Amino acid sequence: MQNHTIVLILIAVVATLSFGGHEAKAQSQGQSSQWKREWSRTDFSKSAVDFSDIMSGGPAKDGIPAIDDPQFMPVMSVQDIGEEEPVIVLAHNNVSKAYPLRILIWHEIANDVVGGMPVTITYCPLCNASIVFDRRLDGRVLDFGVSGKLRHSDMIMYDRQTESWWQQFSGLGIVGEMTGKKLKKIPSRVMPFSVFKKNYPDGVVLVPQNPSARRYGMTPYTGYDKSRRPFLYRGHYKGPVPALAYVVAVDQEAWPLSALREKQEIRHKGLILRWHEGMNSALDQSRIDRGRDVGFVTVQRQMSDGTLQDEVYDMTFAFAFMEFEPEGVIYMSAE
Repeated sequence: MQNHTIVLILIAVVATLSFGGHEAKAQSQGQSSQWKREWSRTDFSKSAVDFSDIMSGGPAKDGIPAIDDPQFMPVMSVQDIGEEEPVIVLAHNNVSKAYPLRILIWHEIANDVVGGMPVTITYCPLCNASIVFDRRLDGRVLDFGVSGKLRHSDMIMYDRQTESWWQQFSGLGIVGEMTGKKLKKIPSRVMPFSVFKKNYPDGVVLVPQNPSARRYGMTPYTGYDKSRRPFLYRGHYKGPVPALAYVVAVDQEAWPLSALREKQEIRHKGLILRWHEGMNSALDQSRIDRGRDVGFVTVQRQMSDGTLQDEVYDMTFAFAFMEFEPEGVIYMSAE
């Protein structure tokens, strides 16, 4: 089982290189007919995207298993996470939880409830997109799984209630009954484990249900964030920085992480972006705790009364930001 995901990724690479053009053509000629055998409950008559933009990422539906019954341990009891390893942190109603990327890189989705709020914690390693969604919509609570499909290299999620497909980067329903619906993003932070431990000493940390089921603490994407081209990507990126350059994105605006690192702080229209040293890349060395220091960021908005409020942001790759925010702008200098 430990090598299962890696094998599937390698299969996907070969399939993409050998059959990418054929697959795109087949999809444009009625790919939904083939998908219906696996997705009998999905309404393919409703969609907001071109089916030819959707491709297999290798694993089948639920081949990357979402976490549906998350298990936690008090932060002060956790011993096996590196001090600078990245964790997604959500604090709500006096409840603070950390979701280590050493786990989410193998599962990509965790359905949970934090402080009474049903949420789904998501991580797409191909876009380095760490996004938390409120999974309440139209009077019901949705549960999400990994479809095994990608669009513009970004994970496509699905909800188990209607089996509609959702774009992880945007939270938009793109295929099925929920087409056009949008999930609400919840402010969260990606920070080093040591910072979570210091700031939230009463917090809890997601732990594997079966520690031997995956190579937790390792990444199957070694060296990815130093690559020249995104993995399983058929787009035509034309941004001002390399496709796999980290950017800090807030809605339709983004700043290169390198610029923020140099400035330490950028203020823009009430936003305050700050860079801090001391967090491993999850996409660099085979062991995440040995990844180079890319640092981490905080993004807050200054309110009219002078208080600071956490803002939804994403430290993602430039190509993903431009694909899903085509009208967006990457600022090359602080304003």
